Amino acid sequence: MRITWFGHSAFRLDFGSKVVLIDPFLENGVFKGDKAAAANGATHILLTHGHFDHVGSTVEIAQQTGATVVADYDLAMWVGSKGVKALEPMNTGGSIELGGFRVTMTQALHSSGHLDENGVSQYLGDPHGLIVAPDGEDEPVVYAMGDTGIFGDMKLINELYAPTVGFVPIGDRFTMGAKTAAYACRHFFDFDLVVPCHYATMPILDQTADRFVELMESVRGTTVKVPKVGEPFEVEG
Repeated sequence: MRITWFGHSAFRLDFGSKVVLIDPFLENGVFKGDKAAAANGATHILLTHGHFDHVGSTVEIAQQTGATVVADYDLAMWVGSKGVKALEPMNTGGSIELGGFRVTMTQALHSSGHLDENGVSQYLGDPHGLIVAPDGEDEPVVYAMGDTGIFGDMKLINELYAPTVGFVPIGDRFTMGAKTAAYACRHFFDFDLVVPCHYATMPILDQTADRFVELMESVRGTTVKVPKVGEPFEVEG
């Protein structure tokens, strides 16, 4: 699997014939590349929740590429109201097969909504994490936590789905901070690789992953990867 981080919580996964975008907020201020190139060939867009910094360019990309949008039912219906035709609505605990990989929605501790033209928040379902499990045995199972606080059932997620790669929010204020995120990774998961995210894009978030990396140094068998924005890297299963 080739993974590209575009800053914040925006990722691209290339595996087999699939190009999967997760929370494609490409206007995050740290991604300076070509948006069209970043989304080129997208077959699916997976959304963890409805906040602007996760929905991002979803509608535009879906209309340009024909990518199928996978989201919580309420959020999927909202995206559909914007003209997106290819939708796969789902909800907490459910799984769907997408022809080459399987997606499962887990719980997350956060909120989900969109501000309308009057500045009023519109409810868009619950927030979620996403398990992405490719069919190929040589591909990793990815857990994109979305925006979340720590919760004890993370241990059950590890036992049920055995993710080997974690996209873990560390920026604090709206999600776990470095200390809590490192605790979750150490005590609840058996990740081979952890990629910290949801930091450095807004002044009110932590600006580096340094503290998280420091706290994870003693964890045997788990590598922390702090990728450069827009530069892909390879991960084996």
